[in-house]
Amino acid sequence: MAERIIEFDRVVAGYSESLTILNETTLDVRKGEITLLIGPNGAGKSTVLKTLFGLLVPRSGEVRFEGRVINGRSQRALLADGIAFVPQGRNLFGSLSVRHNLELGGITLPRAELPGRIEEVLARFPRIRERIDNQASTMSGGEQKQLEVGRALLLRPRVLLIDEPSIGLSPKLVVDVMTLLRQLAEAGTTVLMVEQNVRTALKYSDRALVLEMGRLALDRPASELLGDPDLNRLFLGGHAPAVPGVAA
Repeated sequence: MAERIIEFDRVVAGYSESLTILNETTLDVRKGEITLLIGPNGAGKSTVLKTLFGLLVPRSGEVRFEGRVINGRSQRALLADGIAFVPQGRNLFGSLSVRHNLELGGITLPRAELPGRIEEVLARFPRIRERIDNQASTMSGGEQKQLEVGRALLLRPRVLLIDEPSIGLSPKLVVDVMTLLRQLAEAGTTVLMVEQNVRTALKYSDRALVLEMGRLALDRPASELLGDPDLNRLFLGGHAPAVPGVAA
């Protein structure tokens, strides 16, 4: 079994005192694997990513990275620790060029290192190289997603959090993004992903964690879950069997 790199221990978090999304959520993410979070809308999938990246501060419980509590740690500090986040939707500076978007993504790097890091990204994404001097807003949805992922990779993250990478992409580009994530995992990057295109995402993932009402309901190898005839029920909600040791 791979080493645990991220742990949520009875985490309670939400968007206000009256809107709690994570209800003593307990789960773990293992080093060098792609872990897929699935579940119905409102189950807490994106909230897990935001809490891990410091956008939400747990009201109780612990979030641990490599055994160290990181509750409420700043995004800048988490980036320095090796955790990068690609949120849902488009998160680029549309009026700036592709090059400037990349440079802003590497603003925390030593200036002398930035050109080499950008070259690494351009080597991985030839289409970004072709559009390097274009405004980001003129790129297609698939190109913009490549730029968002490439910008995150500038920091050579050890953990990549990615929320709904397939939104707005053609089936071919979805496969391209999933293949890239698989390659990153095989090279040692840990990936924690939320994705509505569950069947496709499961083909590229190692583990699947099913959330229901802010709690872990199921933890299974992705390949097993892909063949489960009740997959649609688990994804949409419907009393998934509880994980041993996790409160119902």
